[in-house]
Amino acid sequence: MMFADLVDVEDFRQRLLELGIDVPPDTSPERCAWLVRAAQPVDGLPELIGALCADGVTLHPEVRRVVELIRMA
Repeated sequence: MMFADLVDVEDFRQRLLELGIDVPPDTSPERCAWLVRAAQPVDGLPELIGALCADGVTLHPEVRRVVELIRMA
């Protein structure tokens, strides 16, 4: 059986912090996406989103929602 890594909310938040985007804990997906869009341009963000959308990556539902909202912008 194959096991995929789960990208949970805290892991995603940490990755955003590494890119210089400060997202407070317990931020809603909509607010998180807004903070990411407001911080544009962010070096490394397209690569992060691409990596999160790659095959074999399992996203927590809230992380998936943020990624969808960011991609829609």
